[in-house]
Amino acid sequence: MLAFISCAKTMAARCTLRVPQLTTPRFEAEALQNALSLSQYSAAELETLLRVNAKIAAENRLRYHDFCSEENRPMPAIGAYTGAVFKRIAPRDFTADDFAFAQDHLLITSFLYGLLRPLDGIRPYRLEGDVCLPERGGLSMFDYWKPLLTDVFIETVRQQGGVLLNLASGEMKNLFDWRRVEREVQVVTPEFQVWKGDRLATVVIYAKMCRGEMTRFFLKNRLTRPEELRGFEWEGFALDESRSTDTHLLFTA
Repeated sequence: MLAFISCAKTMAARCTLRVPQLTTPRFEAEALQNALSLSQYSAAELETLLRVNAKIAAENRLRYHDFCSEENRPMPAIGAYTGAVFKRIAPRDFTADDFAFAQDHLLITSFLYGLLRPLDGIRPYRLEGDVCLPERGGLSMFDYWKPLLTDVFIETVRQQGGVLLNLASGEMKNLFDWRRVEREVQVVTPEFQVWKGDRLATVVIYAKMCRGEMTRFFLKNRLTRPEELRGFEWEGFALDESRSTDTHLLFTA
């Protein structure tokens, strides 16, 4: 079984996480070209392109301008992102064996780097999937990556038993030919909802935290079979058997 999660918008400027090694992203050449393209934009242009405020735009103007400088050292992907999912994965107490298992059984999406393993070395950036770069023929990053990632993604899942634990946000499906993915491997998608009166609702921050906690549960316990996911419990969230299927696991609180 292989899990995949979404990248986060927020990233550390420096990473102090100690890891056994740094590896090279598979699509590093493409990422460098993407960064070079983005370095040509002014802060004002990035503000519009990325739909961010002036402060974030200026920060990312500097990030792309200094992307390849010697001082801008790569950080392990699992420690570089600082969003809610990654905080709950909490890799600071990972052993060398935990990192080794994660490296083989977890993928992280990235609009700049395509697909990342936890120990792949990356640099800070900000990018969205619907951004269209003239240097990429005007394609959105979703459409640019789809033909590059789909075969690699499917083959990687097959190498780990043909079962994909989908803990990514819904938009990440657009990075792949998702119909092919669902046709060629078994996709298991957990969902996390809370009761509000007599109805269930998704609370985004809880869903993100649960995705991170389940990723940690998967990695720390070296899970290999989808049915093992049913034992996941956290902060009142537990499997709702009556509303779950083999491919859709609903956890409620």
